[in-house]
Amino acid sequence: MMAARRFPVLVVGLAALAAASAAHALDYLSLVEAAPAYDAPSAKARPLFVVLAGTPVELVVGLDGWSKVRDSRGELIWIEKKHLTDKRNVIVRVERAQVRATAEDQAALVFEAERDVVLEFVESVPGGWVKVRHRDGQSGFLKVPQVWGL
Repeated sequence: MMAARRFPVLVVGLAALAAASAAHALDYLSLVEAAPAYDAPSAKARPLFVVLAGTPVELVVGLDGWSKVRDSRGELIWIEKKHLTDKRNVIVRVERAQVRATAEDQAALVFEAERDVVLEFVESVPGGWVKVRHRDGQSGFLKVPQVWGL
């Protein structure tokens, strides 16, 4: 009888946890300027490599003055918060992403962006598309699976 009372509470608790997880959106940031990535949250930690300005990263956890982030390759690194901004950028994940004039597969090709090119996120568009802008000013639409950082 005691187990029967706990079962509904357990089910409700698991359902609430699942709903909270689904509602939690990923928090993506970009680097304001080139900055060193560290293996721990300290300037005395081992520097790993330099992350280029504009690179999008996924925020995992924030501490005093430091953020643990995941890059597009899935690596976890520490970056000083002062190098991060809320400005959204995406990075091309495929060999060549086709940026179209409209959010349609048959639309005119505006330009192609190679793997690891950073593009400014403009807006999400229904149907699995995203509007982006190249640093040279060209803008257009590409399929969401072609980029990382959304």
